[in-house]
Amino acid sequence: MKSRLMPPRNRHPIDSSLAIVNIVLLLIFFFLATGSIMNSRTVEVALPETTALPLDLLPKPLLTVSAAGDLALNGEPIEAGTLGPLLIDSPSLYVLADRDLSAGALLDILAGEDLLAVAVRLVTIHRKDGGDAS
Repeated sequence: MKSRLMPPRNRHPIDSSLAIVNIVLLLIFFFLATGSIMNSRTVEVALPETTALPLDLLPKPLLTVSAAGDLALNGEPIEAGTLGPLLIDSPSLYVLADRDLSAGALLDILAGEDLLAVAVRLVTIHRKDGGDAS
């Protein structure tokens, strides 16, 4: 008995490499175009500025550092190098630095103090929409 079915044809596998190359090229063009659009605008970031700060709402002991490097512990001015003995009973120190003070300068100031076994935490202040600090 002979089969009435046609013999199977040789099927060629579909080559999808051309489609993949096209997609990759389209993605490259898309990212180049959107990247140049995004880089053409300059975005200015305005840092918040606190003018009146209620120290009683912030954690204690609070070390405030001015842009000139002046130190104050809980609102009382202190001399550089005298912070360590003032923190004998405190396991942590909260630091509020002026926004114009560089991170390197702040690290140099803290390195100059005799802080043994004291956890240093930076305090940040968030500004509400009305411009008040909280």
